[in-house]
Amino acid sequence: MNSTSSPSDSLDDALARLRAALGARRHRALLWLDGPLDSVLSRALALWQGADWSAPLWLGPDGEASRAAGSSALPTRQARSRLGGEHDLVIVDALSPGAGFDPDAFGALAGTVRAGGLLVLLTPEAWRDGRPRPDADYARLAAWPHPPEALSARNLVRIARRLAASPLVLHWPAASPVPELTLPEASLPAPQPAATDDCLSHDQAAAVRRLTRLRRRRPLVLSADRGRGKSSALGIAAARRLQAGEREVWLTAPRPAAIEPVFARLGEALPGGRREAHAFHAELAHGPVAVRFLAPDALSEALDGPGIDPRSPPTLFVDEAAAIPAPLLGRWLAAFPRIAFATTVHGYEGTGRGFDLRFRARLDSETPDWRACRLEQPVRWGEGDPLETLTRELLLLDAEPADDAAVGAALDAGGLDYRELDRQALADDEAGLGELFGLLVQAHYRTTPGDLRQLLDGPELTLVAAYAGAHCVGVCVGQREGGFPPALAEAIHHGQRRPRGHLLAQSLAAHGGFRDAAEARWCRVLRVAVHPAARRLGIGSALIERLAASAAEAGDDYLGASFGAEPGLIAFWRAQGMVALRLGLSREASSGEHALMMARGIRPGVEDALHAWRTRFATLLPSLLSAELGELDAAVAMALLETGEAPAVDAETLARLAWFAAGGGELALVRPWLARAWLAGRIGVPGALAEADWLALVAPLFQGRAFPAADRRSPGATPGRKARLAHWRALVGTLRAALG
Repeated sequence: MNSTSSPSDSLDDALARLRAALGARRHRALLWLDGPLDSVLSRALALWQGADWSAPLWLGPDGEASRAAGSSALPTRQARSRLGGEHDLVIVDALSPGAGFDPDAFGALAGTVRAGGLLVLLTPEAWRDGRPRPDADYARLAAWPHPPEALSARNLVRIARRLAASPLVLHWPAASPVPELTLPEASLPAPQPAATDDCLSHDQAAAVRRLTRLRRRRPLVLSADRGRGKSSALGIAAARRLQAGEREVWLTAPRPAAIEPVFARLGEALPGGRREAHAFHAELAHGPVAVRFLAPDALSEALDGPGIDPRSPPTLFVDEAAAIPAPLLGRWLAAFPRIAFATTVHGYEGTGRGFDLRFRARLDSETPDWRACRLEQPVRWGEGDPLETLTRELLLLDAEPADDAAVGAALDAGGLDYRELDRQALADDEAGLGELFGLLVQAHYRTTPGDLRQLLDGPELTLVAAYAGAHCVGVCVGQREGGFPPALAEAIHHGQRRPRGHLLAQSLAAHGGFRDAAEARWCRVLRVAVHPAARRLGIGSALIERLAASAAEAGDDYLGASFGAEPGLIAFWRAQGMVALRLGLSREASSGEHALMMARGIRPGVEDALHAWRTRFATLLPSLLSAELGELDAAVAMALLETGEAPAVDAETLARLAWFAAGGGELALVRPWLARAWLAGRIGVPGALAEADWLALVAPLFQGRAFPAADRRSPGATPGRKARLAHWRALVGTLRAALG
């Protein structure tokens, strides 16, 4: 099948011919326009006006062209608000003044183009020659003191090179009055998705059946690439569960826009229902029913409140689960007996492969009867869709680490080679870049196309990698920060200035109260990832050591990291020699956890300052745990408390402990002395008590609670007051003996 315009064709004729050809195969296409600004915008507006497009969208900065598009124009920063929508035409303006190519926006909107539609990309003429320069969107990468125009444009060069070389790209050069729109040949018509009742494919119908038959403690993991009808399946299944007698189904996702297809299918399946904000209501034979969307933070708050019966919670559907932190998913897994996780296998929202690797062990341990369901058949477009293929290639959405067997063979054949990478050489090596980026994708719950741009073009970035033969088996990404001049450091310390970037240096100075941290030079570990087939060989620690050596040689003072506080990660970074310096007071939206900053010195002369910062944090921590961080997970609190120094235990402390252990008073009357003894024992004599016993004392001693917050939702599982007090007395007696 092909579609070719002749010199005598009008634009309307060429478009009609192209759309007919695309529609016959249920395909979509990318049309590339480059050249002088006026010429490109003129041709783009002619396309806009040259056909009867359904829900066209113009993405770009405010200007004459976007104003001509009227209400269908959208600023690039709002691209994700259209997730779940469908368009026949999307024009991405990366050319107008103030415009830039936002890889995340491009990836998001490519998935909204429906079969038979066009995505039109407007770029400077330099793209065609493989010479793009940093554009306006690079301002987001330009950390102080680097101006955007001084950055490299390796990512843009790579994308432009792939566009120019791909036979799937349609090109309309400035010199041609009408585009030559030729599609690749195809000998057979595209198979149409098989409709099954209200489902669009057999895959989707199978997923809906499983979702409607969820059993207690048997979660379902639903995975699919984009365009396979995954979210729609959730909507159909939710409607069927309500029709079968359920009163309420809950739904969560990283952002409300991601679940628009769910509400759309609910409206079709329950035509008498009504949408009200983030809920869908209907009246059925057995009474009023509802599907409610709760953002992840709101869902967690609902679990802590009285609005949910822990014995009979509603069914929960989690959409785009790969973009939600694993600790939140684990909490929901425990709280909701009937739960389904839906995730995109490859995409800007998160990677299903990473989700599978991180979460499978927990599923196996806590719900060994969990089930998996994969949707393969596209429903929004046909197999072999050119736009899907191009989007994956341009943004490396298909990036995968090396094959496990190949890595295993390479490790058996020889040793490991550690090296600092040249980013230009990496950008020119498509296969090598794919392996390395694939490691980062699977190691992090959410890695976006924008992260690829930062990897290739971000300023002050260092890449250290480990190779087994030709295969990348580990990578560590470091970001240089700090080094602010004294006057600017003072302004940062007092919250008067906030230059772009420099997370550790600025946060420790402005929020931790450590003014000198802004003047110090830092290397922050952004990411560290090791291939699954090469783990437990010390590769991660070796990479961090090589990054530290490189940073010290470059003149940096400290190596640091910022991450969601979780006991396993705290232990890992402590093993790398780091100490805790700051903990965020609220949960991060990106991780669902409190951000923790840790660091170590990497050159002589900086340990005194680091020790002072560590001591200040250790002094502050008990106060925070008793107030603002009273709901912090007790295991996290314990991991942080034990990073301090062991306090001295005097005779009065020992006497108070002995009195309480022998039956005197209440725990509240010995709390200050017992807290000191807990710190002294946990840090100095960790074997004095079992791990569970150390943990049992954290909430009553430091957080003003008789037992951890998680246990309060299940009162029947907690001991009574007398039993708790007797247990505490026994533990204190053991601790008193260990402390002498």
